[in-house]
Amino acid sequence: MTEQNRVPAGVDPSIPSVARMYDYYLGGKDNFASDREAAEQIVRIVPDIRRIARDNRAFLSRVVELLARQGVRQFLDIGSGLPTQDNVHQVVHRVAPESRVVYVDNDPIVMVHGRALLEDNVFTSVVQADMREPERLLAHPQIEGALDFTRPVAVLMISMLHFIPDEDLVTRIMAVIRERLVPGSYLVITHAFAADVSPDSYEAGQEVYRSTSAGALTSRGPERLAELMRGSELLEPGVVPVEAWRPEGKEVTADFTKAGILGVVGRL
Repeated sequence: MTEQNRVPAGVDPSIPSVARMYDYYLGGKDNFASDREAAEQIVRIVPDIRRIARDNRAFLSRVVELLARQGVRQFLDIGSGLPTQDNVHQVVHRVAPESRVVYVDNDPIVMVHGRALLEDNVFTSVVQADMREPERLLAHPQIEGALDFTRPVAVLMISMLHFIPDEDLVTRIMAVIRERLVPGSYLVITHAFAADVSPDSYEAGQEVYRSTSAGALTSRGPERLAELMRGSELLEPGVVPVEAWRPEGKEVTADFTKAGILGVVGRL
């Protein structure tokens, strides 16, 4: 099948997608030539980007398994991206098969692949919505029909907020979500942090992301992420590089000078 034959309606394959670029970093095949070209430009700027993407994915798996073992039975994955290995529902259902998982994304290709993967899974669904409209997203009938917001929900925002440059909007998104959640819920964030990137490299990376459907990428540090999590109790070790958040079977020093992505988990 040619790339052109697998393009869903409404998708311009000449415009790189951050979801498909991430799929490429992880070794996936659900991407187009424009995605691979843009991703390779980032590889030249940040040679460790594939390792960073894998660390980010491993963080997600560790967190959702931990929360499932602590009794969380509802997960809302905002900006879920394309299905890959150890998706949230697969990790969660190994612990508690009756758990509800809702994936949310605004990329039509994510919808096609997600719905194909999950068509026979009654506990998991895929919803097309945009995190930049948090009130509308949370009021989506499919989300309200799948999740009971009078009970704890874990909201996952993995590598999403850095695509929103507007600080006021980022603050509002977090406030709207936090207001909807009951005590015992969790907020999980990972976020790009260009700690050891030269100004020239940072601008070159920005130029690549300006050509994508997201349009921008903004670095934010640990202080800003802690501020966004205000009102929740941060699980130890707090805001750290994702590879240093409760790594399994090894000790990892939280080296912020070389961090690519920061992670944090907060309990309401």
